[in-house]
Amino acid sequence: MIVETERLWLRPVTADDLPELIRLRADEEVSRFIGGVAMQSPEAVAKRLNFYLDCHAQYGFGPSMITLKSAGEVIGWGGLQPLEETGEIEVGYGFAKPHWGHGYATETAAAWLRYGFERAGLARIVAVADPANKASWDVMEKLGMTYETTEQHYGSECVVYAISRAEFKPRDSFYLLHDSEQTKGKDG
Repeated sequence: MIVETERLWLRPVTADDLPELIRLRADEEVSRFIGGVAMQSPEAVAKRLNFYLDCHAQYGFGPSMITLKSAGEVIGWGGLQPLEETGEIEVGYGFAKPHWGHGYATETAAAWLRYGFERAGLARIVAVADPANKASWDVMEKLGMTYETTEQHYGSECVVYAISRAEFKPRDSFYLLHDSEQTKGKDG
């Protein structure tokens, strides 16, 4: 299953994505909000990729590789996954620094919220962020998520935002779900 938005392709991760994930997560400024450089060794990223692959196998969804439609360039990763400490479904994302500030995080998270509520039938989705990552808070708030608490996740203090299916309002933006590369089906 591939999600298409106005500017992006969101496709499931594969084992072949390991070098790309290592590259994306190695940047010191990118990694500071996802556990720091120490948590981005090739071994740690390989473990994370295995978690992403397990998400897809167990839930039918999980983090995706994010590609710019206009250039075919992989610019980040993101999607739905269980929050390790609670099992609640979390929307998350990360982008290479040159692609910050272009609205890609909002576009990605909006698509995954829509998928989670409309296709996967989820009742609630959460998001967590480093308290210093104000840009991520802004994305959550733009999407209608509300702050709930600050607590420990992924080994550090995080703000926790959430939204329920009843609170969710899809954005008026392009969204197309391709059930496979051969069969394309519109979902909305």
